[in-house]
Amino acid sequence: MSPEEARERFASARVARLATADADGVPHIVPLVFALDGDTIYSAVDPKPKQTTDLKRLRNVIANPRVALLADHYVDDDWDVIWWARADGSGRVLESSARAVELLCERYAQYRDTAPDGPVLAVDVRRWSGWHG
Repeated sequence: MSPEEARERFASARVARLATADADGVPHIVPLVFALDGDTIYSAVDPKPKQTTDLKRLRNVIANPRVALLADHYVDDDWDVIWWARADGSGRVLESSARAVELLCERYAQYRDTAPDGPVLAVDVRRWSGWHG
């Protein structure tokens, strides 16, 4: 799969998994919703019930900005259509981003009623890769 096709397939996914590691290299992976703007992926801390907005994923990115995100598609009865797409890049934590919130609200109807108002994770993608059946 070409980098362009990997980016297109990634953009079509509704959810991705974010892999980070802390300063000691201990891995952490979580699912997240996202919006893509060029080669930057945005996700925001939303108002779903959480104990804090000081999330492990954000602390990890501050300590170690190297991240990977993975989106995939599987169909049990037709493995010819399965695929995964990966984005490797550098993450940064923003206090807020009007552009990120705008993109997330356009993409997810749930955010139109209650827009994310927490910190924003921005990932500048250096490499797109993937595979398909």
